[in-house]
Amino acid sequence: MKFNIVNEIKLSYSRKGNCERLISSSRDAVKVFKEHFDSDEIDYRESFFALYLNQANKVLGIKKISECGISSTLVDVRIVMQAGLLCNASGIIVAHNHPSGNLKPSSSDVKMTDQIKEACKVMSMSLLDHVILTSDSHYSFADDGMI
Repeated sequence: MKFNIVNEIKLSYSRKGNCERLISSSRDAVKVFKEHFDSDEIDYRESFFALYLNQANKVLGIKKISECGISSTLVDVRIVMQAGLLCNASGIIVAHNHPSGNLKPSSSDVKMTDQIKEACKVMSMSLLDHVILTSDSHYSFADDGMI
């Protein structure tokens, strides 16, 4: 009789960072995101990050989800949720940049936000905001009543 060995899945999360950072507004989240976006590329190519929060809205961690082209970036909702589950997040804030400088959400941005929001509901998490960044400004879905 032949037995097949099943591959072991290994995931890790470390709390080596500062979990005391409180996010109470879109501006607080923007400050954290701006520290992680490459300032030399924010006006050049799109990137997408997710910020994970505990129930007290303190930062658990941040993860770069994707980095792609000039006018779009691919986002796999499963990757966003995977990191949230791994760090036991209660809330998620996502952000991406618009190299064009246009802060208006595209129809793809709205669709992606809705998909992440629905996935969060299934996992008993909350999508707290989706922020669009440019090098000198930002747009918040939450501040504009879109979440």
